Amino acid sequence: MALNPAIQVVGIDWGTTHRRAYALDESGRCVAEQADGEGALACKGRFPAALADLLNTLQAQPRAVILSGMVGSALGWQLVPYVEGTVDLPALAQHLMPLVYAHESEAQGFAPVIRMVPGYCVRNAAGQPDVMRGEETQLLGAHYLGHSDGWFVLPGTHSKWVELRAGRVAQLRTYMTGELFDLLGRHGTLAAAAGSAAEAWDVAAFESGVLAAQSGAALSHQLFGCRARVVSGDMAATSSRAYLSGLLIGTELHDVQRDRVASDAGRSFKLIGSPALATLYQTAAALLELQFEVLDSRAAFIAATHYLSLDRISE
Repeated sequence: MALNPAIQVVGIDWGTTHRRAYALDESGRCVAEQADGEGALACKGRFPAALADLLNTLQAQPRAVILSGMVGSALGWQLVPYVEGTVDLPALAQHLMPLVYAHESEAQGFAPVIRMVPGYCVRNAAGQPDVMRGEETQLLGAHYLGHSDGWFVLPGTHSKWVELRAGRVAQLRTYMTGELFDLLGRHGTLAAAAGSAAEAWDVAAFESGVLAAQSGAALSHQLFGCRARVVSGDMAATSSRAYLSGLLIGTELHDVQRDRVASDAGRSFKLIGSPALATLYQTAAALLELQFEVLDSRAAFIAATHYLSLDRISE
């Protein structure tokens, strides 16, 4: 295998179903990257081989590997305990967990130092816990890039709303927006109402869903309304998924507004996520006179990897 000698550190965002790796040189510049479907579930029972294959693909023999995400959960390679909100983001460097295993190249003198990033467990005023694992690394990167205060939104399967105060996680809220959209769109009566006809994304239906969510009615009632609109002829079946998406995102935003999460931050938030999701949230926000400043999730993760590797990885 031809090696890239510039690669010093590899940071891996290892989620449940997907894995993204970034190979950095000494200055923190990304010189190679890889994305695949080798998430924690797919790699169960073969994590060492899965990591070795990834490093081979990257042509890397780094001095250190930093793992983040669900690879550190009970579903992953090694369970990494959560830290509390009293631990600020820069201090995550002092809470990295070592991972010790026999690397296949150890006999040739190559055995990278491997560290795993812990997630957060944060309780609200009523003592209700909320957790995140993986998003904290992107937030650390955002902090490192100069975004240390205000509300951050990290949309996805489980959408995270996080308030940072001088780099500390002051509040955390999770919404199962993406998971509900996937489940309801593929199973049950809403999926049956949508049928199997080919669909084009209906922006007007999406916006109708966002506005419908502002009524404040219970979500379970609003969800049935999606089916009722189709079977009554008020909405085409092919528009139902766009309406459902708008309803779920709109419910999330309504909840945030209702509980005045943004009271100290005006009506502007920072969003770290994919361009597709960012577009949906920006469309929804515009209808409600909210604003999202979109941050580059890739740049944030790379910045966090570089920060965690700066004289903080020791044997």
